[in-house]
Amino acid sequence: MIIGVISDTHGILHDEVFDLFREATHIIHAGDIGSPEIIAALGRLAPVTAVRGNTDNSAWSLSLPYKEMVTLGELGFYVLHDLQQLDLEPQAAGVHAVISGHTHQPEIKNRSGVLYFNPGSASQRRHGGSLNVGRIRISGHKIHAEILQLPF
Repeated sequence: MIIGVISDTHGILHDEVFDLFREATHIIHAGDIGSPEIIAALGRLAPVTAVRGNTDNSAWSLSLPYKEMVTLGELGFYVLHDLQQLDLEPQAAGVHAVISGHTHQPEIKNRSGVLYFNPGSASQRRHGGSLNVGRIRISGHKIHAEILQLPF
C-alpha cells in the first residue's frame, strides 16, 4: 500500500503532486488545505483523509475534523495538523504513525516504535526550505516513509 501525504497546501496544488501520488492507494492531507477543490482534486487519485488546519476557517471546512484516526492496511494512523495538540499516547492507543503538518518543515522521526511524519509544506517555503510532500509505503507491519521534494 502506498500513501501520499501532503500538508499546508493553502489553496495551491501543484501539478507535480499528481505525478508523485499517481501510485497512491490513499492520500492523507494534514491540514491548512485552503479550498475544497484541493480535496476534490486529490480525491480523483485516491480516497482522501483530511483534517482541518489552523487556517481552515471557511464554511466549507467546518465539517472536517481537527483530528482523525484511520486504519490503512493493518496499521493505525493518527492525523492532526499541529503535533503540539497531540492528545493521546500513540503507542498505548495502538497508533503506528502520527501524521502532522503546520511547521512547513519536513520531519521523519521514530519514537517508541511510532512513526512521526510531517511532509512539510506543498505550497509555502519557510526558512529557505523546499516545497515537499511525503510518501509512505506499507508492507504488512512495516512502514517506510520518505520526503519528496517538489521540483522547483
